[in-house]
Amino acid sequence: MPAAPLSLTPGKLWGLRRLADASGRFKMTAVDQRPPIKTPIKAHYGTDEAPWADVAGFKRLLVEELQGESSALLLDPHFAYPHAVSAFDPAKGLILTLEDSLFTETHGGRLSSDIDDWSVEKIKRIGGDAVKVLAWYRPDADASVVAAQKDYVQRIGAACARFDIPFVFELLVYPLASDAEQTRDYVEMASKRADHVLQSVETFAAPDYGVDLFKLESPVPADAVPGTDDETAETAGEVQALFDDLGRLAGRPWVMLSAGAGKDAFRKILTHAYAAGASGYLAGRAIWLDAFRAFPDWEAMRAGLKTDSVPYMRDLNALTDARAIPFLAHPAFGPDGARLTPADASLRHVYPDFGGTP
Repeated sequence: MPAAPLSLTPGKLWGLRRLADASGRFKMTAVDQRPPIKTPIKAHYGTDEAPWADVAGFKRLLVEELQGESSALLLDPHFAYPHAVSAFDPAKGLILTLEDSLFTETHGGRLSSDIDDWSVEKIKRIGGDAVKVLAWYRPDADASVVAAQKDYVQRIGAACARFDIPFVFELLVYPLASDAEQTRDYVEMASKRADHVLQSVETFAAPDYGVDLFKLESPVPADAVPGTDDETAETAGEVQALFDDLGRLAGRPWVMLSAGAGKDAFRKILTHAYAAGASGYLAGRAIWLDAFRAFPDWEAMRAGLKTDSVPYMRDLNALTDARAIPFLAHPAFGPDGARLTPADASLRHVYPDFGGTP
């Protein structure tokens, strides 16, 4: 028996529309990264902590130079929002991150938590159009860790439902203590297994978690993705089948993350994702990392964003326009697509307060 079509509450529908372009496609830039920006700056200075002004200054630079090609930007509350919001184009969608970048590493796996003194309610009140959470997840982690991560995501989903704000959920697999590959960096796990990626998506697609938009990694290591346009690649069909499974299991609109992939690799990933029904991207380092390597030469970084990052985004956006599915038309919403319900004068009577009472 086919599943009933998904529906979006008024606040979630409006929030997702704010994140997308006029056609309903997502062209979103991530500026919330903390360790990937702080670590190179610390190394440059030889200090234990990166100066706030340098981290925040680079994030403002990203907002200033990249928002023109973005439908929305993802900011953090430590650096990007306080320093760059004055330069933020109010016509762009605003996503704010909730999870702390300092996860807890245990023998059985990683545990996530919120940024201290930060919440879904504060994101809603400060003007955010959506809440973003990254959860490191391995279906084969210790049972207590798996349960804790599920509980964490479920609590956030419930809070997003209460405040009627979209929940943008990012999943990343990571190495367990028993794996040969070990890293705590925010990079793709090169030895990841496709079944771990797919099982994770299937788990959190359940209605208990309240995910509105998935931000997903490639089921195949980035450098092993041939691209759908590479007709000579023997594995192209096999890779596409995995992306097709990714979209099927998500069961709602989804976008691709870059996880530090190179420019060419990420573009190939998007060709597979769009063929599988993705509605866009939410990416950071694939777009701006090359320019950031010029730190601390601020003029060189700005020039790199203008001459390298912006043209790359224009290429991705053209690909997105040509091949991505508008989120409003995702099959999960049924033949009529995502729409306001009820679209009549009864809305005010049935739309609940934060406490859940109409």
